[in-house]
Amino acid sequence: MNTDGAARLGAWQQAWRLAAATTIGIPLWISVAAALPAGCAADTCSWFVIGDPLIALGCLTVLLWRRRFPFTVALVVAVASAASALATGAALLALCSLATRRRPVEIGVVVVAYVTAAQFTEDFYPKGTLPAPVWLQLALPVLSAGIAVATGVAIDARRAEVRSLRDRADSAEREQAARAAQARAMERNRIAREMHDVLAHRISLVAMQAGVLDHRDDLSAEEKRTLVRGIAEGSRQALEELRDVLGVLRADPDRTEPPQPTLDRIPELVADARSSGLDVTLATTVTATPPETIGRTGYRVVQEGLTNAAKHAPAARVHITVDGTPGGELHVSVRNSAAATAVARPPVSGFGLLGLAERITLAGGTLDHHRTSDNGYVLTAQLPWAERDYEKRA
Repeated sequence: MNTDGAARLGAWQQAWRLAAATTIGIPLWISVAAALPAGCAADTCSWFVIGDPLIALGCLTVLLWRRRFPFTVALVVAVASAASALATGAALLALCSLATRRRPVEIGVVVVAYVTAAQFTEDFYPKGTLPAPVWLQLALPVLSAGIAVATGVAIDARRAEVRSLRDRADSAEREQAARAAQARAMERNRIAREMHDVLAHRISLVAMQAGVLDHRDDLSAEEKRTLVRGIAEGSRQALEELRDVLGVLRADPDRTEPPQPTLDRIPELVADARSSGLDVTLATTVTATPPETIGRTGYRVVQEGLTNAAKHAPAARVHITVDGTPGGELHVSVRNSAAATAVARPPVSGFGLLGLAERITLAGGTLDHHRTSDNGYVLTAQLPWAERDYEKRA
């Protein structure tokens, strides 16, 4: 039984193959008729008129199972072709089909059977001509069998090439789909990180101001108005920043992402935190402009430190240190004291420090964060600052 998993042929595919086999056998059958004595069809040539076509019809019928039982069908048809010139085409088709499996032993057995059977064909027809030379009787079937085998091998090679091309195309499609999925995942992570960075800080400050309003009964009317204005302004800025981040998702090719903040925006960050009630001090010795990636990452370190201080230690003192020179490292540190007042534990997203660690790793730096001996918290980052990648500030 065929174990190669050959696909089942449709009715039209079977029909034209059997028609081709019949077409090959008809000229041979006619050539035998030309060699027979005139008027013998009704007497001594009855086999040629009746038996030969019946054998050929049986061989063509058996060919319908050649893909399921290739060796058996090919061997039976090759042997039967000895008694039918019209079945020669069926024998060659069976041999061609067997050759597509590329099994030399099976092919050799059927070729030998076909060539041997061809030597007995003359005995079935009372030809009036002299028998052909032995070499010719061997050469013709060997040549035809060789053509059938070569055709079958070529067909299988073509099928293998097509399968290979199809597999490569499928593999390329899968690889492309995997790359697209990876790109989408990376973009989702980037957008999630940006949303956390730009929103968590604003919302934390708003939440801290709202907490002060809720817990402080000794605030003056002016202090309350200041806090309410701070909440309104922080909410407005959070909405604007959210709109900017989500804008990159729109299918607008002309829309560009807003410029990302770098070290020169840290004073604005500190001013916002002070207006929200944090006691923040900033010390910086940086006099040059670092590369955009390093400057942006340094800004995010300060932003994350202020966000965590506002969430976990409201009214604490926060000290920010930024120093570094080209050719060395950029050092950023955010240290806060213990919380001055007890607060409800805020919800933890788990993405802030994780996303910041990703940023710093991609920039080739290191991140460290831990509690201090006075129950405060410190967040520090070291980022490489190549000497060739900066410009002097004006």
